[in-house]
Amino acid sequence: MATYAIGDVQGCYPELRRLLDKLHFDPAADKLWFCGDLVNRGGESLATLRLIHGLREHCIVTLGNHDLSLLAIALRKPEAQAKVNAELREVLFAEDAPVLFDWLRSQKLLHHDEQLGWTMIHAGLAPTWTLRQAQKAAQEVERELSSPRHPRILRNLFGNRPAGWSSRLQGLDRHRATINLLTRMRYCDVNGRIDFESKDMPGTQRPGLYPWFEVPGMRRRETRIVCGHWSALGRFAGLGVFAIDTGCVWGGQLTALRLDGEEPQYITVAAEPHRKRIPGAD
Repeated sequence: MATYAIGDVQGCYPELRRLLDKLHFDPAADKLWFCGDLVNRGGESLATLRLIHGLREHCIVTLGNHDLSLLAIALRKPEAQAKVNAELREVLFAEDAPVLFDWLRSQKLLHHDEQLGWTMIHAGLAPTWTLRQAQKAAQEVERELSSPRHPRILRNLFGNRPAGWSSRLQGLDRHRATINLLTRMRYCDVNGRIDFESKDMPGTQRPGLYPWFEVPGMRRRETRIVCGHWSALGRFAGLGVFAIDTGCVWGGQLTALRLDGEEPQYITVAAEPHRKRIPGAD
């Protein structure tokens, strides 16, 4: 039995199929973890969602910013939905869209496996969070997304404030801060305030900003973390963090990380030839 984490698929369906073949994935024995951003930009988001939904009994998904954005767009009126890109329109107007959206809303923002000693998120964690605090904040949002109250949080999803975490936050501000940290963060300052503009590799950011996993004085977390979201960072392993968004949608690779062995093992497939490499893209 093997457990694999897979980086941002973003609608790159042919590469996902090739990666599963390369893994010799056996649904009867193996488990897949997806780091989020299943959809958008790769061209085949509907096929990607249908494939992962079909394997749902054998998958764990943490939602990414693109996935949440799709769920928010799904609440708009049809005339507004018709204005988004063709790839997302195919999902929005699919016959099985309600089933896919119900399933997507029931997915996680953070997954922790005590036995394996791994935690999966899409983007980052607040520097002040312990693992337990991060789990609690994520679970609060997960309950809202999977409940009949989900339109309220999805219609108020967008916004750069609050840019950081405070235990005093309540209601929608608290939920939005959690979502911003878990699905959008790359850099932040020593107080944990997110910089939403900087996307390039470390060393290019403004003074006073740090990759979220290198903030001075941050809380120590007794778990290894696997994440995606940051294609310019690429494959990174350090400080207990394993980043595996290797920019498939931009012409890079789609990466799986085997989690159940003594040492993490990388398995990759190259992007389809038609995908153009865009340095620093995300």
